[in-house]
Amino acid sequence: MTPFSLLNFVSDIRKLSREERKHGMEHAIESLHLQRVLHQPIETLSKGYKRRVGLAQAIIHEPDVLVLDEPTDGLDPNQKHEVRELLERMASSKAIIISTHILEEVDAVCSRAIIISQGKLVADQKPSELEMRSLYHNAVGIRVSYENLEQCIRVMNQINGVRSVEHISQSSQLNHLIVFPISGADILTKVSSALDENKLKVAEIYLEKGRLEDVFRDLTLNEKGAELENVSNSNVAKEVAGHA
Repeated sequence: MTPFSLLNFVSDIRKLSREERKHGMEHAIESLHLQRVLHQPIETLSKGYKRRVGLAQAIIHEPDVLVLDEPTDGLDPNQKHEVRELLERMASSKAIIISTHILEEVDAVCSRAIIISQGKLVADQKPSELEMRSLYHNAVGIRVSYENLEQCIRVMNQINGVRSVEHISQSSQLNHLIVFPISGADILTKVSSALDENKLKVAEIYLEKGRLEDVFRDLTLNEKGAELENVSNSNVAKEVAGHA
């Protein structure tokens, strides 16, 4: 089948009227930019275009609820941007549920994030609220030359509100430091002032908002650990009962 014949087929299954079919196909084809491949066999399309065709047939009947599994998988950066823009436009008139392990996707398009581990709900918050639970929330990144490295670490450790300073990596004569605050406190101004007062020149300074990947790992690994502990305790109980 071609994208055109598939969309016609789906319209038949959905029992769309002539007017609904015309509007739905035009909207889907234009939104997903399928004009160039409309009459090309689907099996010859790239993975990105196949993904677009799949999304087109899902929106042709203007559903109130749209459930998508990894909607941007296989798309290049430009195609990802187009799909995200489409989802944002559609979000005003329908509920869109995305199942994904690509946390960049969650941060880019989702207004609410639910994390499920071992069949249990372990988080239900806005992505920005989840980021605040990250160890990196409000951490300050610094890139500094090797000559100023030790002094910079010493100065950072003296700042009130700093929990720790970690030397992450070294590349192109620059060292990458992460300054972690206590309990996610805002230390950016203090860090900047300390660098100025000590006349320490740095190549870059930036603020971390938090990393969803770390929060996801903490929540899911803890849940798996608890599950394994429960299984272990259950086995011990059975063994004791057997001996009794």
